[in-house]
Formats: sequence, C-alpha cells, structure tokens
Amino acid sequence: MAIITSSGIIRALSLFHLSLSYFLITSPSTIVNQSLVFILGAAMRLPTPSAFSVASASTALAGLILALLALADLTACSSPDEIFSYYWGSQAPIRCTFFFALTGYAYAFKPQGPIRGALHQASPWDNLNTSVVFTWSFLEMISWFWIFITLREERRELVMRKAERKRAEENML
Repeated sequence: MAIITSSGIIRALSLFHLSLSYFLITSPSTIVNQSLVFILGAAMRLPTPSAFSVASASTALAGLILALLALADLTACSSPDEIFSYYWGSQAPIRCTFFFALTGYAYAFKPQGPIRGALHQASPWDNLNTSVVFTWSFLEMISWFWIFITLREERRELVMRKAERKRAEENML
C-alpha cells in the first residue's frame, strides 16, 4: 500500500490549483517571482512572461478556469472506490500525456530551441514558450504520473482483496 493515496495526491493537486487560481486573479507577479519558476526557466533558457507583471483579464480567466478544474477534481474525488478507480484511471494517463506534450513543446519550440529554426514566423503558440508555462506543465506532468502509478498499485490491491473475498466465500460453501 502506498504511503500517500491517489485520492490524497489529487486533493493536494486540486488545492494547488485553487492557490494558483487565487494568485492568477489577485497578483500574477507572485507566480513569476517564485524561485522554482525562476530556476527551471533559467535552466531551460526560457523567457519570463511580461504579461504576468500585473493582473489582467487573461490572468483572471486562467485563474477562473483553474478554480473550476480544482472544484471539479475535488468533487470527483468524493466518488465511491470503483467509480473513482475507473474515472481517474482514465483521466490520469490522458492528463499526463497532455502535460508531457505541453512541457516538450514549451522546451523544444523556445527561442533558439532545438526545433525552432531561423525561418520561424511569429505565431500565437509562441506565448506557450515561457518559464511559467514550462514550470506549471512540468509539475502537472510529474503529479499526474505519480497519480497514475499510485492508481495502478491501488487497483492491483483492490483486485487482490476481491479475489481473497471470493476464495473465502467459496471455502465457506
């Protein structure tokens, strides 16, 4: 049995989303000034976004979307074990893959990145190549992979408990 359950990790991640949404709405510069964002951004040579210096309609919308995601995830965590296992067993690999792709994109297509060439024309997708997006997607990817691994372990234990109950019932007959 895992020390921290998948439900606990999902709840902690949801609370992280709520905290992040609060700061996106009230003071987005707090996020940019975090040491983890600075260290990962500098290590990957990613630019720091200037749009996060003051609160704007874009950061408020992002904060509201994160708050909605957090509340939906907290609600889904309160479902029964079998539904919980089925729902999160399908959500975790999808979210992990999505954030893996986003992390890879933020790194690979950064200015002077390994894929982005000299003939690159500016596009709206260039806004994803920042230290904030990279750090957020990297932390999400790690968290969802941890949840996926923990869910697999919990599912295996659930199947073993069901098999033991079935054997015990058969022995009683």
